[in-house]
Amino acid sequence: MLSFVMLCVLLVVGHILRSKVRLLQKLYLPSCVIGGLVGLIVIQVFALLQGRSEVMATLNSAISDVSAPWSKIPGLLINIVFACLFLGVKLPKASSLAKRAGPQLAYGQVVAWGQYVVGLGLWVVLLGRLYPELPSMFAGILPVGFEGGHGTAAAMGPVFAERGWPAGQDFALASATGGILSAILIGMVLINWGVCKGYVRRAQAISEAAEDDSIGVIPVDRRPSAGKLTVSSDAIESFTLHIIVVGIAIGLGMLIKQGLVGIESFSPWLSKHKLLGGFPLFPLCMLGGLIVQFFEQRFDKHELIDLGLMRRIQNSSLDFLVVAAIAMIKLEVVAAAIVPLLILIAAGILWNVFCVGVLARRMLPDAWFERAIAELGQSMGVTATGLLLLRVVDPDYETPAADAFACKQIMHEPFMGGGLWTSTAIPLIAIMGAWPVLLIALAAMTFWLLLIFFARSVGKK
Repeated sequence: MLSFVMLCVLLVVGHILRSKVRLLQKLYLPSCVIGGLVGLIVIQVFALLQGRSEVMATLNSAISDVSAPWSKIPGLLINIVFACLFLGVKLPKASSLAKRAGPQLAYGQVVAWGQYVVGLGLWVVLLGRLYPELPSMFAGILPVGFEGGHGTAAAMGPVFAERGWPAGQDFALASATGGILSAILIGMVLINWGVCKGYVRRAQAISEAAEDDSIGVIPVDRRPSAGKLTVSSDAIESFTLHIIVVGIAIGLGMLIKQGLVGIESFSPWLSKHKLLGGFPLFPLCMLGGLIVQFFEQRFDKHELIDLGLMRRIQNSSLDFLVVAAIAMIKLEVVAAAIVPLLILIAAGILWNVFCVGVLARRMLPDAWFERAIAELGQSMGVTATGLLLLRVVDPDYETPAADAFACKQIMHEPFMGGGLWTSTAIPLIAIMGAWPVLLIALAAMTFWLLLIFFARSVGKK
């Protein structure tokens, strides 16, 4: 219980710092990231000072005891986060999605697959030769951290450990932290460039944003509803019902995993490499949630699942996940390979900038810059980061970028950004090496490039 209390304290400290420190407001860093960094600093400082005196050694021991359970939290909460992903979301028809978000999906896929191409290509050409002591899985931490974010990076810890490289989680979390910081900084630079070039229809300067908005407080007269109660509390508390639904989605995910384990037992090659048995649970929970939502949308006339309440469960879980995951990063592990890590992060940033500056205007239709800047925020940080950057260039959502981005996420998330491919790529790299997975990523990226250019050429005729 004390561990939970201290996590709450870190979140409160993060929120206070966000509301008081101007730099943190300009960076638009979430309170959970700030709180996690505070926890990381405290843990590392006391670890360094423990040899100075008996008092410091006692304090360090106490902090270690309190923070020890935090390492188990991300692996638990990520299942809740992914189970909630589609619950309460009205699933549109495939034809409608393709029309509203086809180009956006293709562009997002190119950006995501390109991160694998950049990371694996850089490993094959340079990093693998200069740092032979690192495993080839090191190349995968770029997309896991950037496209996946802190939640995916933390959840992939057991996968890295099963493949003999437990330090992979620390590097992936460091990559995610570098990604979300870069997303804001680089995103703002690109927005200023877009304004100067006339690519942005209507931008809102950060200085024009209300103070309440920059400190993370919603003005009293503009506070939205957190969700709707769908059942009477005389029967069951509505929030309880939604937690039950999440539990059912996770249960379905567990059943799917048992099915994969059963399939694996029939193949000696799969059993040897544990490709299916070692598959993480969290993307399967997402499939479980998708199944629940499909049946709810088809058979539930009362619409008992409310999107607002589901988002409260999902976002609360993500806050605690991120603060615990960042606080538990082993800096001494990351420091041992800080140079290749920085090279990888820099290459990832350059790829995303290239996509905005070169590919976006050729792949995306109207409002290409608005669409691309939202994608940059999401592919280097989280979905909220993408929406934040989009709001700067399209404050009133007058362009079709917001709708296209939201619809694209429905088709994109099941595979990339923590989805099925993200969970499969690291085991494949460990089993087959970097070259085969690099070729897969190249083929996938080429497919989406050709698809969008073919569609545009047909459309012009």
